Amino acid sequence: MSDASGGPGSPDVAETALAEAVVSSRAERRQQGAADTRATILAAARERLLSVGYANLSTRAVAEAAEVPLSQIHYHFGSKQQLILAILEGENERLLARQRSMFSGPEPLWRQWERACDYLDEDLASGYVRVLQEMIAAGWSDAGVAAAVREYMAGWFRLLADVASREAPRLGGLGEFTASEIAALMGLPFTGAESMILLGMPESIMPARSALRKLGGVIRVMEEGRR
Repeated sequence: MSDASGGPGSPDVAETALAEAVVSSRAERRQQGAADTRATILAAARERLLSVGYANLSTRAVAEAAEVPLSQIHYHFGSKQQLILAILEGENERLLARQRSMFSGPEPLWRQWERACDYLDEDLASGYVRVLQEMIAAGWSDAGVAAAVREYMAGWFRLLADVASREAPRLGGLGEFTASEIAALMGLPFTGAESMILLGMPESIMPARSALRKLGGVIRVMEEGRR
């Protein structure tokens, strides 16, 4: 027998619960569809960026590659600038988490430096370095891009400064350098090497990779000599 008082077992309550479930299911499908469309656009934009560069990238070509209306790019990202910054932000967060995990591990600092050199080649191959350098260049003439890229890069240098502060007591101090200055000396060689490698500078003229790896040997001497 049904509950005529409108309690949990009444038809009205059951119908209301069913209606709410249907609405919730539709909302979830819309959210998932939007997330899938956004991911498709990001993947297409990343591929086009690596192929033609930021200056030659068009949102129309991205829309065609993603097989979505052009309006979807404007709806999800607003502009080409914001679209590419979204690519960079996602990859930057992932790789920064990777570096943070590495530097917090048990390996000696010189071994971590060697792993960072390995990651350089991985990041060049993945296209991350190209995306970053494209946006650095775009930031020279676009204040909005510059502000975003500065924040992304600041995350890397803050991490390196933390590493320098942590290692200072074990290495007998940092001399006249601050932790931030050591971070600059650790990070800028990689950034400079990346730009030269992308430019096609041969190792015979500027041996960036081998020079970076040999710095790991210097760090090893410092660590083992101090012990």
